[in-house]
Amino acid sequence: MLKVKPVRKQSFIMYFRGNWALYLLSVPGLIYIVGYKILPLIGLQLAFKNFDLFAGNGILDSIFKSKWVGLDHFEKIFRSSNFSHLLGNTLTISLMKLAVNFPLPILLALMLNEVQSRVFTRVTQTLVYMPHFLSWVIIHGIFMTLLSANGFVNRALGAAGLAEIGFYTNPSVFRWLLVLTESWKESGWGAIVYLAALTSIDEELYDAAYVDGAGYFKRLIHVTLPGIVPIVSLMLLLRLGGILGAGHEQILVMYNPTVYSTADVLSTYIYRIGIGKLDFSTATALGLFESMVGFILMVSANRISRKFLGRSLW
Repeated sequence: MLKVKPVRKQSFIMYFRGNWALYLLSVPGLIYIVGYKILPLIGLQLAFKNFDLFAGNGILDSIFKSKWVGLDHFEKIFRSSNFSHLLGNTLTISLMKLAVNFPLPILLALMLNEVQSRVFTRVTQTLVYMPHFLSWVIIHGIFMTLLSANGFVNRALGAAGLAEIGFYTNPSVFRWLLVLTESWKESGWGAIVYLAALTSIDEELYDAAYVDGAGYFKRLIHVTLPGIVPIVSLMLLLRLGGILGAGHEQILVMYNPTVYSTADVLSTYIYRIGIGKLDFSTATALGLFESMVGFILMVSANRISRKFLGRSLW
């Protein structure tokens, strides 16, 4: 009877020697993660301390030497009259963006996938991708030129004898301005993922459905949409994780005191009290709360997706 020799496990040193180039390529990513994601976690202590910038020699020393106060900052935040208002604004804007801007890339990808002309498809894709590479400062300048009180749109409305619209001064209208500008900027870029998912659907499924007499809409419902459900669920999970962010970069650039009542969100308030008032402890506590809620939402949504769809991020 032949004896089968056990397969010897390759040592890590031998594996490293054979794949050193891959480890070398990972160094910049590791430096980024350590420098921008792990080391800043030291600053989370500020959420439980009364930070005193002059308590030590340097910022790190001051962080360690500042007095512990436990959950005092969280109690102050939750008892504040501003907190419920800020949380309401954040959830409202985030849900509005989710309802409008999440389906748009899917619809755009479905439409581009049906276009037969490659030239038209490539030109359209280039045009809808371009806004993603513009900063919010530039986009704010573009829309300010178009939608401000003296902008093109309001001058056209005035010339037509219609009432002008305060896009930047009307609190309720400003929320929709945030939603529409984000959809204009990011819908084309978001469609890339769904276009890639559409190309992975087996063409034989479409042929079989066509032979069975399925029209365009039936093929869309029974072949196309089920084929991209996994990637849609994963993108939704990622979106839920940042639901309390509400696009703070966009809001910081575009909003003004006249629309604080509906546009001021948790992340912009954190920026104002942290940088403007130098209240780093309260700002850190709010930021930690925002991150924890996002984490809980993502974990919960991931479990639901794994249970009902059989797909999850981990």
